[in-house]
Amino acid sequence: MRMSSYTALAAAALLLAPATTAWTSSAETLTLQPESRLWVTGTSNVRDFECTATSLTVDVISVPGAVALVASGEKGVTGVNVRVPAAQLDCKNGKMNAHMLKALKGPEFPQIAFDLTSYELATVAAGVNVTLTGDLTLGGAKKAITITAKALPADDNALKVTGTKDITLSEYGLKAPTLMMGTLKVSDVVQVHFDLLLKE
Repeated sequence: MRMSSYTALAAAALLLAPATTAWTSSAETLTLQPESRLWVTGTSNVRDFECTATSLTVDVISVPGAVALVASGEKGVTGVNVRVPAAQLDCKNGKMNAHMLKALKGPEFPQIAFDLTSYELATVAAGVNVTLTGDLTLGGAKKAITITAKALPADDNALKVTGTKDITLSEYGLKAPTLMMGTLKVSDVVQVHFDLLLKE
């Protein structure tokens, strides 16, 4: 008996459904631990400064056993999304906080975001070198960037990921903050540092 096109499509859907369900249910997440840090450092013509993210969200989608896989140089992570509220960057100075928020266009674009598009791993003697490629959204502008990081296994089946990335503010249409009627001028380039602890 010849199967109609409708029946064939229905049969194909039923055959694919279990595989699709199994793939979806295998996804897990790595949980960001409280001791994780993200901070920004920069220089000015007067003094250096540091601003710490007091609020940080990192969503890491992974497969089972991701920590062991990454620690051995194999891909166990399928997605990474980082969110930092611009208003939650604390520079330990009220005026600097306000100027930094204005410089980042925080009132208009309150969220700083990084979304991973791809990554590569390379095992070395001191752990695993990670090259992350993704989109950074800052002040409403989105640009592709590459970040170099290091991943190391930690206690309690956790993964420690550290790195630093230079960001040029003017590339995002931002003007570095100035204080004291322009006598203190912040450099156009700032460094973003991260020290993240992720646990299965």
